[in-house]
Amino acid sequence: MSKKIYTCFSTDVIHDGHLNIINVAKQYGDVYVGVLSDSATVKYNKFPTIPFEERVEMIKALDGVKDVLVQDDVMYDKIVEQLHPDYIIHGDNWTKEPLKALRDNAEKLLSAYGGKVIDVPYTYNESVRRIDRKINEKLSMPEYRRKRLKQLIGIRPIVKAMEVHSGLTGLLVEKTVVEREGEFDQFDAMWLSSLCDSTAKGKPDIELVDMTSRFKTIDDIMDVTTKPIIFDGDTGGLIEHFVYMVHTLERMGVSAVIIEDKTGLKKNSLFGTEVEQTQDDIEHFCEKIRAGKRVQITDEFMIIARIESLILEKGMEDALTRAKAFVAAGADGIMIHSRKKDPAEILEFCDLFRKEDKTTPIVVVPSSFNVVTEEELAEHGVNIVIYANQLTRSAFPAMEQTAKDILKYHRAKEVDSRLMPIKDIITLIDEL
Repeated sequence: MSKKIYTCFSTDVIHDGHLNIINVAKQYGDVYVGVLSDSATVKYNKFPTIPFEERVEMIKALDGVKDVLVQDDVMYDKIVEQLHPDYIIHGDNWTKEPLKALRDNAEKLLSAYGGKVIDVPYTYNESVRRIDRKINEKLSMPEYRRKRLKQLIGIRPIVKAMEVHSGLTGLLVEKTVVEREGEFDQFDAMWLSSLCDSTAKGKPDIELVDMTSRFKTIDDIMDVTTKPIIFDGDTGGLIEHFVYMVHTLERMGVSAVIIEDKTGLKKNSLFGTEVEQTQDDIEHFCEKIRAGKRVQITDEFMIIARIESLILEKGMEDALTRAKAFVAAGADGIMIHSRKKDPAEILEFCDLFRKEDKTTPIVVVPSSFNVVTEEELAEHGVNIVIYANQLTRSAFPAMEQTAKDILKYHRAKEVDSRLMPIKDIITLIDEL
């Protein structure tokens, strides 16, 4: 009886590396290839550029493949139980973190009945590099990037967005993957915060940095990344200005803009009632939403309404009334915010909103109520969680301490042990 050899692909394009693995596998027996589902792929890999069904047919058409299986999880437990393969074969890039967890999982499962893992030297030649570049370029194109947020909402338990304010922070969010207890995870999207964008430029967060400058930040980030972008639109400004913002963001390939229902000079919401802040009236804000939707060209772009009622201590009923009105005006999502450390009022809002509206996406920003987990938020109907300023807040104290220590010791030796080698930083940057 012929041996069963199993490998799994999450690729959109077959290149020399995949063909090499199949050719090696054929030397051992019958080759079975798994196609990783979209929901499993986005846990640690780039978003697929072609539908899952097309990926299955692409693998079926390869010479030497006996059968194609669907792999719904990055780990091999279900596949081993289903197929009972004699060998699992993979490129040797899985001998290093974080992919090593996959190899350990496969090896443990196979060893229970005498199966083995086969490591094939990873193929990375000019042809493979060219294909990888083309995939990245396709993923970064506006028509592909723009729709990805809605796609992720449909397949992820909760979409995780991390603050970015430069090309380098974009690359960090783009490429960070972790493995924990057999589960892989990465950020799904990027949040371009007006606070962090202004702070990076040394400006106050009062809408002083104009849209031309903020669009340039978007362009810097888009030039080196592929993940969808959620844009912090502050109040949206005048209705006549907001429509131009929507037009430009949609054309650039941004997935969503979030605007808050306040008027006047922008003040950071976390000040709450400590500074004078004026909430927009419902009808005027609804008209702003409707105006934005009228100029929108695609169905993919999202206008998300941010409700400040809880921040301004206007009460739960006011927040829910506004949410209902904003959705009726065309808002594609509702963001509810709070500056309390206890997430109770946020969760209460989500529960009450979900009783009336089962489908409109809910967005939360757990900066103050940071004890709540993503799992808890998802249980209460939250679709998107935004980590709005953590990269900026973590970078500043580290840089400040380094500056102080160099001044203190009159040299850089004392700080060197806590610095990342510059060569490790520039490895984030892809060469064309």
